This record gives sequence, C-alpha cells and structure tokens, in this order.
Amino acid sequence: MKALTWQGRRNVSVENVPDPEILEPTDAIVRITSTAICGSDLHLYEIFGPFIDRGDVLGHEPMGVVVEVGSAVTNLAVGDRVVVPFNISCGHCFMCRRGLQSQCETTQVTEYGSGASLFGYTKLYGQVAGGQAEYLRVPLADYNHIRVGSDLPDDRYLFLSDILPTAWQGVEYADVPDGGTLAVMGLGPVGQFVARVGAHRGYRVLAVDPVAERRAMAERHGAEVFDLTDSVVDELRDLTDGRGADAVVDAVGMEAHGNPAVSTVHKALGLLPDALAQKVMETGGLDRLAALHSSIDLVRRGGTVSISGVYAGEADMMPMKTMFDKQLSLRMGQCNVKRWIDDLLPLVEDPADPLGVMDLTTHRAPLADAPDLYETFQKKEDGCIKVVLQP
Repeated sequence: MKALTWQGRRNVSVENVPDPEILEPTDAIVRITSTAICGSDLHLYEIFGPFIDRGDVLGHEPMGVVVEVGSAVTNLAVGDRVVVPFNISCGHCFMCRRGLQSQCETTQVTEYGSGASLFGYTKLYGQVAGGQAEYLRVPLADYNHIRVGSDLPDDRYLFLSDILPTAWQGVEYADVPDGGTLAVMGLGPVGQFVARVGAHRGYRVLAVDPVAERRAMAERHGAEVFDLTDSVVDELRDLTDGRGADAVVDAVGMEAHGNPAVSTVHKALGLLPDALAQKVMETGGLDRLAALHSSIDLVRRGGTVSISGVYAGEADMMPMKTMFDKQLSLRMGQCNVKRWIDDLLPLVEDPADPLGVMDLTTHRAPLADAPDLYETFQKKEDGCIKVVLQP
C-alpha cells in the first residue's frame, strides 16, 4: 500500500509499504477514506526525530471503512464506517473507566514512562503505524472506533479522531463560568475549534494568532480576534476590566513564536546521534514557552490555564511565583477522545453545523501531495489551516 513515511527532519515521503495484517484476534483493518495532517504531526517533522525510525508511517486522524476483523472482534463488522481515535485504549482498565483513555493501563508505553499508545507518534508512544496511508491496523478494535452513519460526508466526522474532542476537553478543563471570558492563544485547527466551542457555550471569546487568515476564520465563527503583538496581553487585559480572562486555552504548544534561543537548541538536537539526542530530550529538553507564559500573564487571578498544545520539555522554566501568587489552576494532557464522543456526535450531525466542522479544511489533496503540504502547513503558507488527505 501507499503510506506517508518519516525519512528525516523536514523530510517525509509517500512510499510503498507492506499492507497491514491482523496480528492479534482483537485487531481490525480499516481502508482509509480521509486522513488529516495534525499540528502535532509538525513536531515529528521538526523535533522528535531521535524517537522515530526512517520509514515509520505517520498520521493519527483517520477514518474509513472496515475491511477485515480479527476472530475476537464482536463489535465491528466488515463494511462499518468508522472514525479511529488517535489514542489506543482498552475501555475497561482503571484509567479508561475514569474517562482517562489517554492514560490507558493496557497500552501505556512503560519503557518511556508514557501514557497510552498513539497512532503514528514515535517510540515514546508505542511506534504504532499511523493512518496517513491506504490501510490501517486498529488494535483493540472493539473499543478503538467511533461508528458513524453513511449519509454525511467524511468532513462531518473526521475531526472526531482528535482535534474536535481535544478542543472540547480544553474548554471543559478551562472551567469558564457562565457568561465568562475565554481567551485562546493560537488559532491553528485546535484553537479554531476551542474558539467555536467557547462561542457555542455562550462565552466571550478573545483569540490571538499572528496569521491573518486564521484570525479571519475565527472571527466569522464568533471570536474577537487579535494579532500577536508585544502589547496584546495588556490589550486583552484592558478589555476585561483590567483583570484578564476568566480562563485561557493554550492551543499552541512547544513550538510557539518568540523563543529563538530554544528554537536554536531544537535545531542543534537534530544534529546529534539519536541515542544522545534521546537522552538530552528525556532529561533536559526545553520547549518554546512564549504562548504558555503569555497565557499565565493574561488569565485573571484565580483563573484557569488549560493546555491543549503539546509540550515535551523536562527542564522548562515556569514562573512559579506568578502562578502561586495569582492562585492559578492548570489543567492539561492528551485528549481522552472517547470520553467526549457522546457530547460531540450530535453536534457534528446537526444540519446547522454549530461548530463549523464543514468550515475548517483549507487544503484537500491526494496522499501523494502530503510531503508538499507538510511544508506548506508548517510554514503557514497559502492560507493553510487544515489539510485533509484522501488516499
């Protein structure tokens, strides 16, 4: 089959790889009809090379049709149309029963001290082949699927794989009071949905991003939008009676604008042998924290900072005095996709499309175009906000 593979820093290519097979009786094989490029895929493109092998298949936002099931699968049949959540979980362990599927004890990657395995996301998360491919093997398939109907187009459902529940969880964790103000740092795909979920819930949404096209998209879905400038935190504080927002969602993560020194460190890591780079990242890794620090500055005293953007540094410097003095709450973590599906499925199927799932994709292309679109997405060129591939 054709699949998008990692070949090196900023180097991905579509290659012929072996078709996936049933390896365990609980597996299923899905023929992929749509698969998206996620903002966190760009971390693999840029930073996480020491934990990836050349030829690894990327991607964790797929959906498609079941073409084969293992002998122990009872809850799926050939022909079922499914979305595949990005995290792989069992549904019955201590963590899964508490709605913490991203911490599943059955699939935790204990070798690296990580949570649940993820599709297409490095040795840190199980090195499971991803979904930017023509076919995907789905482990523990009875639980790791979201069955959907056949009437609506893929775009209605595709984002249930990751970014829509990630945004929903980010707003849940933000704990915004009724009628309160939610600020959003970053208007990539997750930030777009965070802003829309906030508006859907009746919050005042203040959204920040340096890219004009991203601001324009958020504005048409009800957000007040602002460029990323040196004075934006003061500007937003002035708009909230001098206090700051009730809650802030950081939807940017480790590669934020505004940390050139750490960016240089990231590039230098790419020049080290993998074994040495892994050790550095595991014990002394640094993130670019501009977005997170701005979120801490912007939130009001007693407010909440909810972190949806991915961070991976083990030696990050945090303003603990400010956080303690302001009596802040922080919530964060990989999304527990299955926890939120009952809330989200009616919204994506609603004819009114209240979260605007049909107004997010800016680039749609065959799988063969994926390498070029990774570059376009990373550079934020051509108005690129969300890429959907069709193998």
